[in-house]
Amino acid sequence: MEGPLSAHIVAFAKWARDEGYASSSRWRKVFLAAGFSRWLGQQAVRVHRISSEHVARYLRSHVSRVQIQRGDGAALRQFIDLLRRQGVVPAEKVPPCRPTTPVDQAVDEFECYLRNERVLARTTIIPYVPFIRAFLTHQFGHRAVRFSRLRAGDVMRFVQRQAPRLHLKRAKLLTTALRSFLHYARYRGDITCDLAAAVPTVANWSMTSIPRAIPAEALHRLLASINRRTAIGRRDYAVLLVLARLGLRAGGRT
Repeated sequence: MEGPLSAHIVAFAKWARDEGYASSSRWRKVFLAAGFSRWLGQQAVRVHRISSEHVARYLRSHVSRVQIQRGDGAALRQFIDLLRRQGVVPAEKVPPCRPTTPVDQAVDEFECYLRNERVLARTTIIPYVPFIRAFLTHQFGHRAVRFSRLRAGDVMRFVQRQAPRLHLKRAKLLTTALRSFLHYARYRGDITCDLAAAVPTVANWSMTSIPRAIPAEALHRLLASINRRTAIGRRDYAVLLVLARLGLRAGGRT
């Protein structure tokens, strides 16, 4: 075993055994701890610099090469916590407490889930936060956040109200963030039905930039440019004239 924490992996395995974890779970924890220690060595991270942020960075860097399982982040945090209790790794510096609302707390917990369990990058998480904060504030205000009280109608009405105010890309990000959050609420066990399926799909009109009609002046210039002395010219003129009249007739009904 390699890296700055290699000497402590046996103690971690013993701790997992004493805590009553099954052998398969203990093997996974030891495998993760050994890989984490090796990665720290490759990154030249010294023991006194190790923090929880290194756990998230390690998992993100390996997500394409190793099948990250749910609970891997928690296992590595157990390893770090054990080393803190033993005085090997310094205690995490806790930022000063700030007053939080129930919505703030719920959003913070969702962020932690995305970072530690889903192993998403910060650049992916940050755009989700304003949408989830707005959704929870709309549903609960300053009251306690009770996921069990959410209903499909609440989700649909929020999207239908917000999406028209947003550009297409932002509207799609809104629905992606909401689906992710509702999957999280179900993962926690706070809701039992699949509310993520209630998130409406944002229409993607690929031709929205095409004008609905040709201006009358442009139409007259187009028709005047056709040589009606030839058979092909007379055909083209007739086709364009019919299309123009059909277009005008359709526009008159809107």
